[in-house]
Amino acid sequence: MGKTTLTANLGAVAARRGLRVLLIDLDPQTNLTFSFYSIEDWQSHLKDSRTIRQWYDGDMPGRDVSLADLIVTPERVNSLLGGNGGRLDLISSHLGLIDIDLELAARLGGATTLDGSKRRFLDLHGCLRHALEDSQFADYDLVLIDCAPNFGLVTKTAIVASEHILVPAKADYLSTLGLDYLVGNCAGLVQQFNDFVSHKGGAQDHSPIDPGFLGVVFTMVQIYSQQVTLAQQRWIDEVAEASRVPVLSSRIRNSPRHFGDAGETGVPAMLRDVYKDEVVKEFDQLADEVLTALELSSGDHR
Repeated sequence: MGKTTLTANLGAVAARRGLRVLLIDLDPQTNLTFSFYSIEDWQSHLKDSRTIRQWYDGDMPGRDVSLADLIVTPERVNSLLGGNGGRLDLISSHLGLIDIDLELAARLGGATTLDGSKRRFLDLHGCLRHALEDSQFADYDLVLIDCAPNFGLVTKTAIVASEHILVPAKADYLSTLGLDYLVGNCAGLVQQFNDFVSHKGGAQDHSPIDPGFLGVVFTMVQIYSQQVTLAQQRWIDEVAEASRVPVLSSRIRNSPRHFGDAGETGVPAMLRDVYKDEVVKEFDQLADEVLTALELSSGDHR
């Protein structure tokens, strides 16, 4: 279970608890979208006019398409929320989003002066942040953005738009290396963005950003006799000791029974499983930990 399954299930659990949740799929693989819509539904109803690619297209993201107009409400998952005031909405991704990074990079290089270049940088990197500040998004308690597994320009727009960053990771060597890489890239982006904001030629309609790392949550953990295996626990301990990012106490075990068919039903596993088995309990604990850190609780409509 990776970042997309984590996003879908965390969002579903939060909505089941009465929160109004918006999921934004920025991964060209479109797996978060396909967690709620079949490929056939996506092709018939979303592909041509209701995906985030339409919003990023054009000279400047959002100039021709309103982000709010792309919101869809998956019926199957919302029918299981129990009428408690919670809601789960989605902005769909598109397989062609993979081309957008190159297009954004070309637009970024279009300015002819230093001040113009800095303004262009701020406008492009801050486009999603600016869009989400619109009053049409004020009713959401929680917005979760599923990013691509790279640090391209689309992902950078998500970082700039975020208040907190939650990092799912495997307990292995490559994931710990990737965490250091992510932390360094985020720090560099934040510094550059804020330097441009403070520059005398910077755009007056941008303000400094300070996205903090909410923490690392280890997923696909191997559990034997109710304990994490020694090999994986070693990597978890190493990250906890050496990383600048806090490690959440929640662990999500590897469970093909729960997550092997992700997307086939249009309903995340945590809403399909009515019995409180160990995996469901782990997700509830993760939701408790994340929502408490965000100062959100059931029915907190802020």
